[in-house]
Amino acid sequence: MDPIRQWWIEEKAKKTIEKLETHDFKAVFVKDQKGAVEEILKHVTPQQRIGVGGSVTIRGLGILEKLEAQGNVILNHWKPGLPMDEVLKIRRAQMTCDLFLCSSNAITLNGELVNIDGVGNRVNASVFGPGKVIIVAGYNKIVEDVQEAIKRIKNVSSPLNARRLNIDVPCAKVGRCVDCNSPNRICRAVVIHERRPQLTDILVIIVGEELGF
Repeated sequence: MDPIRQWWIEEKAKKTIEKLETHDFKAVFVKDQKGAVEEILKHVTPQQRIGVGGSVTIRGLGILEKLEAQGNVILNHWKPGLPMDEVLKIRRAQMTCDLFLCSSNAITLNGELVNIDGVGNRVNASVFGPGKVIIVAGYNKIVEDVQEAIKRIKNVSSPLNARRLNIDVPCAKVGRCVDCNSPNRICRAVVIHERRPQLTDILVIIVGEELGF
């Protein structure tokens, strides 16, 4: 990567991490996906049950295969061919797992985490339940403030995710939010972490690469 651009990314991440730490989150910066995997593995033991949110970022790291290889039980509701009752069972089990891995739709320069879910298992687990939560986000998820975060989620993350999952909603067709009332709408629960929830251990890993949507 161009060194000037790398400097800009690191400065942006540094400012965000300082604010996250002020808000009682643990936060670190790593330069690339390899660094993110190494950081995650520092916090995992083989006997732990690992929950995974519906994250393109986490799956793109290749971390799940490494965790399975070392004997971890992976609570993954994305496995193809699962019946709906099994999907729901796994989503509920994620709420009480030892470690929950997910990304964040957006992180503000003021140190807030902003997420919008359709079902809510990810945002629920990020607030309370798992023994530890690790959030991995590319620098592209950093935005100015909460208003900009919600705008980004609804007009970038959600249309791309809806199209990726082949969900029949207007944003998957027009590429922007129309504030639909579709029964398939994926923007239903907005959760803003202004501070770390009191009983939840959260580590935020910011990666100096573009990851996810």
